[in-house]
Amino acid sequence: MATETGYRRKKQPELVRRTLLDCAAKLALEQGLAAVTVQGVCEAAGVTKGALFHHFASKQVLVEGVVSDLIEQLDADIEAAMARDAHPHGRFTRAYIDVTLHDPMMTEGGQWAALHISILAEPRLRRLVSDWFAERLHRHHATDGGPDLELVRLAADGAWLAYLVREKPSDPVPILGKLRERLVAMTLAGRATTSNDGNP
Repeated sequence: MATETGYRRKKQPELVRRTLLDCAAKLALEQGLAAVTVQGVCEAAGVTKGALFHHFASKQVLVEGVVSDLIEQLDADIEAAMARDAHPHGRFTRAYIDVTLHDPMMTEGGQWAALHISILAEPRLRRLVSDWFAERLHRHHATDGGPDLELVRLAADGAWLAYLVREKPSDPVPILGKLRERLVAMTLAGRATTSNDGNP
C-alpha cells in the first residue's frame, strides 16, 4: 500500500501539469490565446496559482507550453500519416497536406481559427512553429526538398490560411477533400522522374 501511495504522489505533479495544459488549450481553442489567464486556467483546473507557477514560471511560459504541446500532437499525426505512406518521395509533404487540411481542424465552429490566428499574431509563438517546420524540412530534405514539393506545401498553407480567415468559420468546406486529393496527386506526379523513389 505504501508503495502504491508513493507512486501516486510521484505521478501527481505530472497529472497537474497535464491538466493545466489541457485547460489552457481549451480556453485558447474557444476564445484565443488572449483568453488564457492565470486565474481562468487555475479555476478550470481546480488548482491554486501556486500550483500553476510551480509548473510554469509565468503565463507566457504556460502559453508556450500549450503551443509546444499542440506542435507535438501535430508532429505525431504527421508521423502516423507518413507511416501509412509506402512511397518515400514526397512522403512528408503528403502527410503535411493530410494533417493540415484535415476537415475537423477547418470546420469545428472556428475554434481552431481562434487559436491559430493568436499564434500567427505572436512572434515568439510563430518562432516555435517555424523552428519545428524548419527542423522537419531539414530531416526530410532528401525526399521532400525539391521546389515542386515546396510549391505544393505553400499551396496547402495558402488554402489553410484562406479557410482560417473566411467570414463564417463554421461553414462547411465542400471542396476541401478534392483540394487535398489534387495536392497529393501533384506530389506523386514527379515520382516517376526521380531515381530510387526520392533519392537524387
